[in-house]
Amino acid sequence: MDLPLWIWASFIAFILGMLALDLGVFNRKSHKIGVKEAAIWSGVWVALSLVFAAIVWNWQGQQKGLEFLTGYVIEKSLSIDNIFVFVLIFSFFKVPAQYQHRVLFWGVLGAIVLRGIFIALGATLVKEFAWILYIFGAFLVFTGIKLLFNKEGEDEGDLSNNGVLKFLRSRMKITDAYDGQKFFTIQNGVRYATPLFLVLVLVEITDVIFAVDSIPAIFAVTQDPFIVFTSNILAILGLRSMYFLLADIVPRFIYLKLGLAIVLTFIGVKLLLLEVVKIPTALSLGVVIGVLTVAVIASLIKTKGQKPEKSVLDL
Repeated sequence: MDLPLWIWASFIAFILGMLALDLGVFNRKSHKIGVKEAAIWSGVWVALSLVFAAIVWNWQGQQKGLEFLTGYVIEKSLSIDNIFVFVLIFSFFKVPAQYQHRVLFWGVLGAIVLRGIFIALGATLVKEFAWILYIFGAFLVFTGIKLLFNKEGEDEGDLSNNGVLKFLRSRMKITDAYDGQKFFTIQNGVRYATPLFLVLVLVEITDVIFAVDSIPAIFAVTQDPFIVFTSNILAILGLRSMYFLLADIVPRFIYLKLGLAIVLTFIGVKLLLLEVVKIPTALSLGVVIGVLTVAVIASLIKTKGQKPEKSVLDL
């Protein structure tokens, strides 16, 4: 659907305004984000997303409203996988809790730009070459099956041999210690990157990797670029607060990867059968919510009483 440029500009202006309010007012000073603050901000982002869904529903009809909600739920659920990785990165680098929000803020800002580019590219390819949806479908099925049988490595949290870190350390001057919340610092007249910059780079790369799965998944729900973009971005904006809310509990979600594998496979099959069986969007939304709810509840029951050895939010 071709929409006037002012609608796109208005949405982007709103997002930038909320980000400016976040960093410039509520988080102008570095501080440790508590569970209460994280819960409030998570509620704010979800509420804003639901209000936007209602606007789309009344403006473009029930079908578009359902497509937005389904895309939003899919992206939101896949974002939880990002949190697993964030916990590993922050733990490895021992990032002080009061600096974690700053990293995630700039990480999310970078993610918005990168995902906007990916979505524009994907929309163009789908418009010009409709058959690429089948490639998306096959890729999602492959990813789902791979995730289903993927075994966690014992050295998963060890980033010592990470290729990106090795490359950066060989090309840049990097300090051993943090300098507050700075990504770069000056020592003896020489400009150095701090470990916080390395953390930011890994966070950005993590989002790019996960976007490869999530963006094709939303194209399985709708090919409307505006719905794809808005559902994706609104879900990502709540990622920071969701991290601080779930960082300590997310290791208990032992069945979440199984749930995500089923969801990705289901969405991939839906794309592959696009011209044979049209699965209603409402049914897709029900399947996604149902599978993930069961996975989370089963995980919490199985790991009842389990507590992390050390909270990443207490670093």
